[in-house]
Amino acid sequence: MHIVNNRKIFFTLSGLLVLGSVLAIYMFGFHLGIDFKGGSLLEVSYQTTRPAPETIKAGLDTDNLGSYILTPSGNLNYILKTRDLTPAEKTVVLSAFQTDQNNQAKEERFNSLGPVVGNQLKNKAMVAIIIVIICIVLFITFAFRKVSRPVASWKYGLATIIALAHDVIIPTGVFVIWSHFRGGEIDLLFVTALLAILGYSVHDTIVVFDRVRENLNLEARLPSGGFEEVVGKSVTQTFGRSINTSLTIFLALAALYFIGGESTRDFAFVLLVGVIAGTYSSIFVASPLLVTLEKLQKNS
Repeated sequence: MHIVNNRKIFFTLSGLLVLGSVLAIYMFGFHLGIDFKGGSLLEVSYQTTRPAPETIKAGLDTDNLGSYILTPSGNLNYILKTRDLTPAEKTVVLSAFQTDQNNQAKEERFNSLGPVVGNQLKNKAMVAIIIVIICIVLFITFAFRKVSRPVASWKYGLATIIALAHDVIIPTGVFVIWSHFRGGEIDLLFVTALLAILGYSVHDTIVVFDRVRENLNLEARLPSGGFEEVVGKSVTQTFGRSINTSLTIFLALAALYFIGGESTRDFAFVLLVGVIAGTYSSIFVASPLLVTLEKLQKNS
């Protein structure tokens, strides 16, 4: 009951986090990777030891590449993401990696993606996120179709939409700030992380909603505390389960972030933020929203 009774505090905190995320997106913008804007990806390996990033960047900065991202990969590799390179430019860039004649730099792969293909991938990524959200809302509405008191089933879907928007905007805003200062980029792996967050968040929300439905079915009529008491009781009953599940996932993602490779670090970071936001929204946003919607219905 404490969570439901103090829902305005939690709504305010969520509103501030969402507003801060939107402002970050507006101020810093999206740093799109070559998946979405086109460009070239070059992976180079070394025979013995990998030179320091500063040494490689000193050579790359003289090649007029503009904005680029240099990322360590494995123990002996570097991955360079930059604008589309001509064959002549690629040769010059490869020479920048060759800092020691006794430690040969070898080209492992080179991929080039045009801006048209990148724009198509960007549109498909947006469509994928929208379709997933629509399907989730339709499923929630269908699953709770027999729940008609004291709020209609479609309002469970409305609460889910708001929670999902919360769970997408906050990780996106945090990652925009992260990428601005740490040099990350938004690519297909970022979109995959958002889709995974949506799936996790709605799963956690459904658990709480389902307990609300069960408690409503157990009561022939609403208790003296009304619908607010039912929701508060349901949140309390599922609180431990939600925290334990989230903690398990958090520990696995933390291991991936700190021990995993450089190529999956941004992916793990987005998921970490998303799991925290999703757990918070399912407990402190989605369920209390049902009470708010019920009170608005009574006052209308």
